[in-house]
Amino acid sequence: MLRAYLLIVCEVGLERDIEETIRRVANVKDVDVVYGEYDIIVKIEVNDIKQLDGVVSEIRRIKGVLRTMTLLCD
Repeated sequence: MLRAYLLIVCEVGLERDIEETIRRVANVKDVDVVYGEYDIIVKIEVNDIKQLDGVVSEIRRIKGVLRTMTLLCD
């Protein structure tokens, strides 16, 4: 099992809409709107790096997502 956190910067005012859309993405385990440099933190669990790429790519295509950073965890 590969675990990762995706940190997201999004357009102002779209945080809650993006959060709800991300909750419907496969392999997403948790989503939190936060304050600071990043707007949303997403916990992802996948089988391999290829599957992670698919999840991250799907999230990055959501309208209002401006930038992401992926952190791999043990």
